[in-house]
Amino acid sequence: MTMTDEKQTAVAFQEAPQRHNWREDNLTRGRRPAWLRVKVSDSPNYRRIKQLVHGKSLHTVCEEAHCPNIGECWGRGTATFLLLGDVCTRSCGFCNIKTGRPGPVDEDEPRRVAETVQLMGLRHAVLTSVTRDDLPDGGAFIFAETVRRIHEMNSGCSVEVLIPDFQGDEAALRTVMDAEPEILNHNVETVPRLYKRARPQAKYPRSLEVIRRAKVMRPASMTKSGLMVGLGERWEELLQVMDDLRIVDCDILTIGQYLQPSKHHLPIERYYTPAEFELLREEGLARGFRFVESGPLVRSSYHADEQVSLLATASATA
Repeated sequence: MTMTDEKQTAVAFQEAPQRHNWREDNLTRGRRPAWLRVKVSDSPNYRRIKQLVHGKSLHTVCEEAHCPNIGECWGRGTATFLLLGDVCTRSCGFCNIKTGRPGPVDEDEPRRVAETVQLMGLRHAVLTSVTRDDLPDGGAFIFAETVRRIHEMNSGCSVEVLIPDFQGDEAALRTVMDAEPEILNHNVETVPRLYKRARPQAKYPRSLEVIRRAKVMRPASMTKSGLMVGLGERWEELLQVMDDLRIVDCDILTIGQYLQPSKHHLPIERYYTPAEFELLREEGLARGFRFVESGPLVRSSYHADEQVSLLATASATA
């Protein structure tokens, strides 16, 4: 498929998605297109990051969620730390992280993460976690302590936290924001119509409220959210989510292709072309997002360090 063909396909989807029969082309599920193929990496830097993370008994979402970008990111010397264990209390239909009863909280984890950030020489650290609905604060204390430890031990290193919704607990969110993360990320993941299938224990309005409250609590922190496409959403629904995120003053948006982790997860309804991702990026920028990362392999923390650098440069020259 040429770029001209991709552009025409994208325009057809944008203007009349309900009339296009995606079962008749090569973009339907079961036929992964060439732009989603990634090279397996075993570079010296990849092995170094793996040794550091495992040596400190830490988890990364890169490994637990089988991220397709692990080779590229670890090869560049970056990783996304997964706090609070590797077992989640929720059962989202798209996620490959284990679901079940989590173990006890490791209160020494913040120190080890901060030390690993130092050893990796990171200038921007990204933290996320499994959802811990079993904990009174959802694990907010561990997030906050890890942010503080990183700031104390790594002068000049910014911190991005990708948090769960804490079941809407405002006090838990304030605990995190009081630690002064530079970026607060909370993914809406998909359009509201698909929440019952994709995020049965989550609520779309609650996710928007997390972002709104975070910005009110700490205006100096940037807010960020992410979307997957390919689950059966409609184009106009994606645009509505963008509008909703801008209403709550979300600064950064990431958009990537959903990839089915196993046959037990939600099926892929269709693959988006690179041209369609570019159209989505343009739509986001037109709505006022400060930065939009949109592409087939984009994930929440993909090139997060570069986003921070570009935004800092833009602010300095504004």
